[in-house]
Amino acid sequence: MVLINAFEIPPDADDAFLASWEASRQFLRTQPGYLSTRLHRSLSPKADFRFVNIGRYQSPQAFKAAIGQPEFRAAAAAIQHRAHPGLYEIIRR
Repeated sequence: MVLINAFEIPPDADDAFLASWEASRQFLRTQPGYLSTRLHRSLSPKADFRFVNIGRYQSPQAFKAAIGQPEFRAAAAAIQHRAHPGLYEIIRR
């Protein structure tokens, strides 16, 4: 299972976003079912979605349990910009 989460982050908010994202990731990586995550930044500062997070989890249930924890909610609340998360399955390799 793959989480794809695109973020609308203006160029002047990179540092604050990255600090908040790191705090969220630090918590998630300790949770059962977490496999990996990668954060990507657009080469264009004018992109609508300047940051895209790709996370891998063992199952949707593991992901939902992790993000339901109060510690994650507190860390994620620090991200002040709009996110567009979605869970996906790999159908072709």
